[in-house]
Amino acid sequence: MSKRRKKPTELQSRGWQGRLVYAVGMFLSQLLIRLKYLGQENLPKEGAYIIAANHQTMFDGLWIMGGIPQEQLPRFSCIAGSDLEQHYGLTGRIMFRVGKAIPIDREGNPMRGLVLSKQQLEKGAVIMIHPEGTRTHDGRLGEMKNGVAYLARKAGVPIIPTYIDGGYEIFSRHMSVPHPIDWKRFRRKKMTIEFGEPIYPENYYNNAQLMDVLTTYFKEKERAALAKRDT
Repeated sequence: MSKRRKKPTELQSRGWQGRLVYAVGMFLSQLLIRLKYLGQENLPKEGAYIIAANHQTMFDGLWIMGGIPQEQLPRFSCIAGSDLEQHYGLTGRIMFRVGKAIPIDREGNPMRGLVLSKQQLEKGAVIMIHPEGTRTHDGRLGEMKNGVAYLARKAGVPIIPTYIDGGYEIFSRHMSVPHPIDWKRFRRKKMTIEFGEPIYPENYYNNAQLMDVLTTYFKEKERAALAKRDT
């Protein structure tokens, strides 16, 4: 008899296993990576909001969870491609559980996942979404999709733009396992996660305007990060 499969719009549960993996994962991350958080004062202390982050690694959600107020963890979820659980082995299934993922169909109709996300936001959730829709192939920003603007405007919640710098060098999509140590310099690699100031959707006329502001934020952060590496 086959196991019952979750419906595409059924919210994943974190459970004790997910909480344990999160705790161990963050302990190892703090031990092996020079992980720094900036702008945490920009995170709302109460109410629902969206974290819109660039997508560098499979562990982005874990590391972002480590930067939000820990009392908000029970209501944190991430939007993830439904194929993460099915096609990325044990790591994908674990991260699906840790992130209490809301599955979204990247190849077909994403609306069911967005509807569930809106419902969760209306209940006070904190939801992380990657506007690029997939991990970067070369460390640079990809094209932004407007699902985040649609969701923020429909739910009436602020967006916290969040820039991850250094994750690609630690665990890019081309690596089978993380590489947290720079063996040439014999030191831990550095990663910075910066939470930007809230963007309120009601201040913009349409999704396109909101996406312009969000895209500009990410491009400016990327430009600054690249310039810092060149000096």
